[in-house]
Amino acid sequence: MRRIRDDLKRRIYDHKFAQEILQIPDKQWRNYGDKIEKPFGESSSSSSSSRARNDDCEPFKLYFKGLFSNERVGESSSKKMVSIAGVGAAVCDPQGNLILNIQKPLVGDWKSDWEAHNLQLKALIEGLNAALSLDIKKVDCYCNFHPLYQYITMRWLVQQQKIRSLVDQVFLLQRKFDRCHFFHVARKDVKFAFKLARGAIDSQVTKSAESSRSKDSQESCSICLEDIDAGKMFSVDGCLHRYCISCMRQHVEVKLLHGVVPGCPHEGCTTQLNITSCRKFLSPELIDRMSQRIAEASIPVTEKLYCPYPRCSVLMSKSEVLPCTDNVYNGVDRSAIGQCIKCRRLFCINCKVPWHHNLSCIEYKKSNTKSNAEDAKLKSLATTQAWHQCIKCNHMIELVEGCYHMTCRCGYEFCYTCGAEWRNKKPTCRCPIWDESNIVHDRQRRRLR
Repeated sequence: MRRIRDDLKRRIYDHKFAQEILQIPDKQWRNYGDKIEKPFGESSSSSSSSRARNDDCEPFKLYFKGLFSNERVGESSSKKMVSIAGVGAAVCDPQGNLILNIQKPLVGDWKSDWEAHNLQLKALIEGLNAALSLDIKKVDCYCNFHPLYQYITMRWLVQQQKIRSLVDQVFLLQRKFDRCHFFHVARKDVKFAFKLARGAIDSQVTKSAESSRSKDSQESCSICLEDIDAGKMFSVDGCLHRYCISCMRQHVEVKLLHGVVPGCPHEGCTTQLNITSCRKFLSPELIDRMSQRIAEASIPVTEKLYCPYPRCSVLMSKSEVLPCTDNVYNGVDRSAIGQCIKCRRLFCINCKVPWHHNLSCIEYKKSNTKSNAEDAKLKSLATTQAWHQCIKCNHMIELVEGCYHMTCRCGYEFCYTCGAEWRNKKPTCRCPIWDESNIVHDRQRRRLR
């Protein structure tokens, strides 16, 4: 970038010097032309002359484009359809000559109902940053995406939060230029950027195909930073991020241990792992656990039911529970009677216990003193140990270390101090977010003492 920047300054200087020479009368040029010289860098120490040169120079041109495409990747026998995105930007001099091109595959959370806006804005941000790195002070940006042009020129109000955040980034970059204007043009006028964005997509497809063919080559795993045989690398379906099998196994194990459905380890990527591809490196026990986590995640918390019989304990949703067809239970609330989809035994949906014959739910709770006593003991223990209960799924949670921002296995986020909900990664209460005694580990505490 430094070499390109220095070369650009010389090209601007040569262009201006050539214009000055063209303005010299022919007679003066014949008599004194051989003696005319103006070394590069002359008067460069003067800030006023530098400012004058910047004011006189014509604006540079920036073309940008973001694209996404559904491509089939993998070996010919098992090709899969994945969504791939790329951005391209071209910085040209005032005469339209290409100075610098940016070609970048796009990863992370770009998939949404607003992906077209997302990609165009990311391409523009890449282009503006490149122009700033070249010390360009004046730039005209050419866009063929009408909604983006309306947002940037503030003709339309941005409603969507993610798009608003990206538009704000563009405005911040725009202020760093002496001039930064936007123009809406036809698609053919941004052909530079189109080719670059398409090339970024093609490079990802090519890389994936080469990785699947070359079993003897090596790749670097971005987690452990080790060079691994390409045949021992795992490619995540849907996003094509690649990691070594060892790192993927540890990643999945940790996520399952915390009760979370494992996804792609890449920062910002929201692609979920599927069981079929994970069978390559997971044990049967972990496969079963992953299947259970996926099943749990697919059922809303308010709809989850577990068979109360210890030897079964299968997970069900309320809609899956088999209705009772036995006429023996006429006269009772039949909507409370459920039949397990696996063991076919009856249980009470309200009380979540084996069916209490000849007793209503209220009568059962009054008569079941043992259960009430156990519940009282649990509540007493929770109070003593400062445990808290998730208000969404009633799961009991203990804070061992870390901040007071808790995320339950059901996905509900709340404050451990008062139980208030967290929304959009922000607290809705004014409680302290952390306590030093919970942040510093025991070993560090002893060392500090």
